[in-house]
Amino acid sequence: MSLFLISALRALVEMLALCLLAQGFLYLMAGQKRAGNVIYRFFALLTDPPRRLVARLLPAKTSALTVGVISFVLLFLLWIGLALARKFV
Repeated sequence: MSLFLISALRALVEMLALCLLAQGFLYLMAGQKRAGNVIYRFFALLTDPPRRLVARLLPAKTSALTVGVISFVLLFLLWIGLALARKFV
């Protein structure tokens, strides 16, 4: 049972990290018109909870780009940690 929960949580973290990457690529490709892009808004909706959590942990004047990068790094480290936990459970 715990192996399933670790695997499910790892899949969720992986999906969030991939959505952050895709949102970053759309940010580069769409430029200023990204706010009108439906796919970009969908990715923003999915990645909002981890970005808000990281934004609360960082100082108030931190840029949105920094929050996104740190969110991705933390999700990646969590993904690696869950992979190790799955291996040893």
